[in-house]
Amino acid sequence: MRKFWIVPCVLFVAVVGARADEASLAKLPPDQPLSRIAFGACHKLDRPLTVWDVILAQKPQVFIFLGDTIYKDTVDMNEKRAEFAKLGAVPGFARFRQAVPVVATWDDHDYGENDGGADYPKREESREIFLDFFGEPKDSPRRKHPGVYTSYVVGPEGKRTQIILLDTRYFRTPLNRDAGGGYHPQRDKAATMLGDEQWRWFAEQLRIPAEVRLIVSSIQVEHEDQPYEKWLNMPAERDKLFKTIADSKATGVIFISGDRHHGEISSMDIGAGYRVTDITSSGLNCSYEPNDEPNRHREGRILWADNFGGVRIDWDAADPTIDLEVHASDDGSVAVTKRMKLSQLQPATSAMPPK
Repeated sequence: MRKFWIVPCVLFVAVVGARADEASLAKLPPDQPLSRIAFGACHKLDRPLTVWDVILAQKPQVFIFLGDTIYKDTVDMNEKRAEFAKLGAVPGFARFRQAVPVVATWDDHDYGENDGGADYPKREESREIFLDFFGEPKDSPRRKHPGVYTSYVVGPEGKRTQIILLDTRYFRTPLNRDAGGGYHPQRDKAATMLGDEQWRWFAEQLRIPAEVRLIVSSIQVEHEDQPYEKWLNMPAERDKLFKTIADSKATGVIFISGDRHHGEISSMDIGAGYRVTDITSSGLNCSYEPNDEPNRHREGRILWADNFGGVRIDWDAADPTIDLEVHASDDGSVAVTKRMKLSQLQPATSAMPPK
């Protein structure tokens, strides 16, 4: 089992527009790079809650919640507040949050409606409860725009990691449900996943200097074969996502996704000049039973067990290495892994910046 090494704390710079605002979640000397990241999705309060101690034992510098932080499909905001209060009172999670900075976006069940989008009637009230729970300051720029998207840059020049948290709920056009309970592609040219304002913001984020960029989507980006929620339900929007990344010449792009109650790693050519990986980790404590789900882009095995994800970056290597890992929630062991070199995540016309 691979383990993370400890550092005392982490500095985050929250990013809005195309500039960085100094809104730190925890303090770190400015020359400290981010090298150990944990993440996960889908957390039910009526299931075993020991996963937080297992992740804490890995000593991550930050945890990214990918969504479904609670399960409360409701328009009753008192019920939602009460469910978040239950999460906050979980002893393991309380210990974890004291020790590790947590950043979060939402998915459908903490948003408030199964597979919900812009037609959810309590989206603004739900947004305020979500931001309150995760400690977003009252004067935060994140509170000044619709949705919960935000971005952070961590580390010194040459060793910067950007974390871009997308909101795939607040602005999303309704999906086209098929007779089998899944979805078929939405061909309406006006359909949107992120909404105009978030799309403009996202393009600006990709112009901010960073060596590694973790683009966090609550739903899978690259999977094309499962019939449930995924970016390919809106083909034009996924094409726009890929083109926005390619046009920006952004280096170091990795997708992180949740939602599916299993763990896997996919990769594909999105036109960025290098293959981009999508690591899915979902089911912190509520994975699904195994099945034979195909995925033409999958690398390695699929993990049908409770899991959390990890990203480890060795900045000291001559060519920095990035390890993507899916860990078993029961003991932290690594079940799915992929190693890349930073030089592999550069457009053909882009040279790696000097160290």
